[in-house]
Amino acid sequence: MSSQGAPTADSATDGDIGFAVRDLIAGLTAKPWGQVAPSVYETGRLVTLAPWLEGHTERITFLLRSQRADGGWGPPQGYALVPTLSATEALLATLRTDGPGAQRDHGEAQLVSAAARGLQALTRWLRADLVVPDTPAADIIVPSLVTAINQHLERLEDPPNPCLGSWHGVRLALPAGMDNSRLAKVRHALAAGAALPGKLLHFLEVLGPAARRAAGIHPMPPGTVGASPAATAAWIGDPDTLAPAHPARAHLTAVAGRGTVPCPLPITVFEQAWVVSGLARAGMQFAVPPEIVASLGAAMGPVGTPTGPGLPADADTTAVALYALGKLGHPVEPAGLWTYETADGFCTWPGEDGFSVTTNAHVLDAFGQYLHSTDPAPRYATATARLTAVLREHQQPDGQWHDRWHASPYYATACCTRALNDFGRGSTAESVAKAVDWVLSTQRSDGSWGRWDSTAEETAYALQVLLSTRPQAAGVGTVVRRGYSYLRHAAGRGADPPLWYGKELYHPRAIVRAAVLAALHLARQHPGLTTVEASAIASKPGQAAGKTVIRDA
Repeated sequence: MSSQGAPTADSATDGDIGFAVRDLIAGLTAKPWGQVAPSVYETGRLVTLAPWLEGHTERITFLLRSQRADGGWGPPQGYALVPTLSATEALLATLRTDGPGAQRDHGEAQLVSAAARGLQALTRWLRADLVVPDTPAADIIVPSLVTAINQHLERLEDPPNPCLGSWHGVRLALPAGMDNSRLAKVRHALAAGAALPGKLLHFLEVLGPAARRAAGIHPMPPGTVGASPAATAAWIGDPDTLAPAHPARAHLTAVAGRGTVPCPLPITVFEQAWVVSGLARAGMQFAVPPEIVASLGAAMGPVGTPTGPGLPADADTTAVALYALGKLGHPVEPAGLWTYETADGFCTWPGEDGFSVTTNAHVLDAFGQYLHSTDPAPRYATATARLTAVLREHQQPDGQWHDRWHASPYYATACCTRALNDFGRGSTAESVAKAVDWVLSTQRSDGSWGRWDSTAEETAYALQVLLSTRPQAAGVGTVVRRGYSYLRHAAGRGADPPLWYGKELYHPRAIVRAAVLAALHLARQHPGLTTVEASAIASKPGQAAGKTVIRDA
């Protein structure tokens, strides 16, 4: 961890990049549950489901402080719907149940104002046929919260409650094309004692009273249900019937004791795999604690590994973890990935509703690296050729890729371009060149890149596309200098927006930090940077620039 006076992982862009990487790696073991920014959605669910839990007042304060000027919460466009529904419902629940306590801690007028502005934003969006993004389980989360808000509004009318008098008789409608059918089906199945698919445990909080100690659902170490504080709270239900020392209650208290909560959590394998593989792919030198190697290896089962405890195994996390193990010098045969093979490529998990190009890019990485490290069965070579064709087929005409696990095309483009460049079979030069041209053409005037605004994360992915594939292409040098300058000054100066798909968009801090450090390292190697520019983040003497040098600590 950082010592006093030394640069932190966020500030190291002007100092020792080597220290920043060591600090980042140390954080993987110091905070094994993962480092994820607070979630508006998840925090709102705890306000409603667990007002008994320590940090309740702080959670309400967080919701009040994070409300946008337009009355919504969260990212732009349709990505704001889920967090705004959750926050608004939580404030209405607080007004109905906290009574004098709510007024004492926050002032009833403040709660009413925030709830009313949330209702105004939701009504405006839903009347305008807001497009709901393909975030996981949106088709059960949104109907559940709309129903809950409408029930609050109904109960505020009988007897009449003047605090939200202007909303008497008003009810929210569901977005166009969405209904309650899947939510009703899943709730009925749970109430009937049916076993739920593992992926639905992550969303247990929307399934109503039947979620409480549901048969067949058991917390996983360290006490989580579905890698979600809200799902864990829903499973606990009445805390008085569960001892404080019970693993689920103890874990929830540990996660939420200070107020806000992240989601997903824990993300142990996901975070370790993305951080290690991202740094190693950039050719960075760092020591890896043996426990991380052991953790990644132990996580591998017959069908791979999940993101973290409480979630089902998936091809995406499995593929990146396999790639990371290979980079660490501990290659494992990627046989578990065959579980996810489909007629269209590879699914993230069996029965996935949709297609992920980044999952397929990561499977190509895992297979391609395995081919380089051993003499495997011909099936792996055949699969890499097929994955190459799949990624090329999904490239947009202008050269970018889009994906269902990240809101930014720069992430998807970086994943696909690097996989094709490093492990693609046959002719991939045209696809890579088109991606490079798209990145070159979309740089902002301040040197950054970003879907909505300039961000360090997306700038890092754009630089990785350029510097990992075509660093000597025409025009790259000038673009890299401008991007490097932006990234060196922007990284760590403020919170980047959440861009990763979960129940709402979320921000995995350590993973994003690794992407930024990797991009800075790659940029420092580019001959287009002046000596002064490159030395601004010079590494410690003895570090091997541009080489993958990984040691067990």
